[in-house]
Amino acid sequence: MAKRGKKYNKAIEFINAEMAYSIAEAVELLEKTNTVKFDPTVEVHFNLNLDPKYADQMIRTTISLPNGTGKTVKVCAFSDAGNVDALKAAGAVIAGGEDLINSIASGETALDFDVCVATPSMMRQMWKIARVLGPKGLMPNPKTGTVGEDLIAVVKEIAAWKFEFKTDKQWNIHSIFGKLSFGKDKLTANLEKFVSVVKEVKPSGSKGKYMNSVYVCNAMGPSIKLDIQG
Repeated sequence: MAKRGKKYNKAIEFINAEMAYSIAEAVELLEKTNTVKFDPTVEVHFNLNLDPKYADQMIRTTISLPNGTGKTVKVCAFSDAGNVDALKAAGAVIAGGEDLINSIASGETALDFDVCVATPSMMRQMWKIARVLGPKGLMPNPKTGTVGEDLIAVVKEIAAWKFEFKTDKQWNIHSIFGKLSFGKDKLTANLEKFVSVVKEVKPSGSKGKYMNSVYVCNAMGPSIKLDIQG
């Protein structure tokens, strides 16, 4: 087992490993267990009771937190409506049509963005760069709200902190839900919303207890178990 530093060991003293804390209590502990001098992100980790035999128990959805995550989202928009300027004004860092697809395919345009969105008509041409975008999880997908006729509205929504989360192969969800500097009220609201959304997307085929465990922590800080019923 790796040796822990003095700050980490001091932070652990604030946590009772036998306890599960309310959301409000856990948020207060995030401040007390901070071990870094910079403004750390705060993370939430769910372990869910799902059955890997069934594809319909895979969770993949989007969420907009009341106070954002503290992270700027770089959006790339593909549209054939000739509205590049409007898309950039809405929050896209780069926008275009077939010219943008060709530029990405040739390697001329780097993949310096976090999310790609497209109109349904543009999706017919996206196959040209599917092998480039796909492995990086950047391919637009109607299921995640990244394909739409009103692309300006889609860009605005994503630029205003809408993001995707999904379960991994071990049925975990790992995500950030803000910055420590947000303060107690904003972090509490964000965490309550995250837990609520995960409950809302519970697969109909899931039986018994749904959430095995939920933990929060600071970057490089100890885990704090939440008392979550579900």
